[in-house]
Order: sequence, then structure tokens, then C-alpha cells
Amino acid sequence: MMQPSMPLTHTCHPFFSIVVPVYNGGDMLIACLTAIQQSHFEHWELIVVDDGSTDHSAAIAQSFGAKVLYTAKRSGPAAARNLGAQVAQGTYLCFVDADCEVHPDALTRFATTLKQHPDVDAAFGSYDDAPKAPNFVAQFKNLMHHYVHQTGQEEASTFWSGCGVMRRTSFLQLGGFDIERYPRPCIEDIDLGYRLQRRGGKIRLVKQAQAKHHKAWTFWHLIKTD
Repeated sequence: MMQPSMPLTHTCHPFFSIVVPVYNGGDMLIACLTAIQQSHFEHWELIVVDDGSTDHSAAIAQSFGAKVLYTAKRSGPAAARNLGAQVAQGTYLCFVDADCEVHPDALTRFATTLKQHPDVDAAFGSYDDAPKAPNFVAQFKNLMHHYVHQTGQEEASTFWSGCGVMRRTSFLQLGGFDIERYPRPCIEDIDLGYRLQRRGGKIRLVKQAQAKHHKAWTFWHLIKTD
């Protein structure tokens, strides 16, 4: 069931352009966009890029007041994010996966970090310790991700596009995500972080900027991914 449209108030040049790539998002997309609207930080615009969905993802996004873009064909989330970045008006791009619910204070924590450290080009957050899917494999994988995030160094050398922000000018100078090497979801965000660091960019891990993951991992999916 779609949520009613709610007006969003933004300036012409928001601090964040939130870019959400989606393919058949369904109820997870509703949860994702609801969480974004409930954020304490309000200086943002919302861009949803529909990557060939066959469900009502685009209509769901429109009902939340998002600017909706469409890939020409099924292109993968990296290409969808690149498309969203091209039309974004924000100083920073904020990437949120369609199966993630950002905590209400996540955007505030990112904004605070970026304002306190103006030399930082990118930052990323962490999965929380309460993943949505109840099955054992999903709990294990998501909690392992949470542990890795929570024990990592704050001065990072990589990037995470599930819940991460990057200065738009830096992103465009890098050419965005490498969709030639990574046409399917893979390590395109890690690669982007490495390329940013090699150019002298600084990345921070903001451990308290958290998001709940909805992905229901299966055993075979876990083995294939690992």
C-alpha cells in the first residue's frame, strides 16, 4: 500500500541530493522513503532512479514527492546512481539503497561530520544491529557487516553506497561508479573509494550514521557473494 504524497520543503541548492536506485522495490522502497522523510535533517532533495522495474516503484516514489528518473534499460544500481548524480543539485550526493531504512539522525550525523571536517570528500555509515529479515543467514550476514563497520578505522580508504555521502564535484571528477568494470552489483563502491583516495580525497566512517537492512540473505546467495 502506497503512502500518501507529502510535500517536501527544500531550497534550490540542498545540502544533500539523496539518490535511491530501485528495481521492483515494493514494500522495501516504501520503508526506505518513509525513513528518509522522517529524517531530522531536512536540507535535501530526493531522486529515485527506476532501473526497469515491472512493479509500481516509480509510482511509489512519486507519491513521496521524489524526482523520478528512468534508465533506458535494466542497467544496474551503479548506472542508476550515476544517472541520479547528473541531475542532482546538492553539494553532496547521499546514496541510500532501496532496501535500507536510514535512522532519523543519520543525515544529521553525516552533515555534522562534513561541516566539522570540510576537507573530507566522502563519508559512509553502518548497518544497525537489528536487521529486518529474521532468518539465520540474513541475521548472520547483516550483523557481520555491522561488526565490520563498528570496528573499522574512522579514517577510511573505501566507500559504501548503501548509506554513504560524497561531494558531488568529487564524484563527477572521478567519473562516478565504474559501470564498465562493474555492470552488475559488485564492489563498485569500494572501487570508487579507492579511486577517490588515490587522488588525495579523504573518507570518514561515521559509525553512528546507521541504517536498517531489509535484505533476506539466503545460504546460496551468501556463498556466491563471498
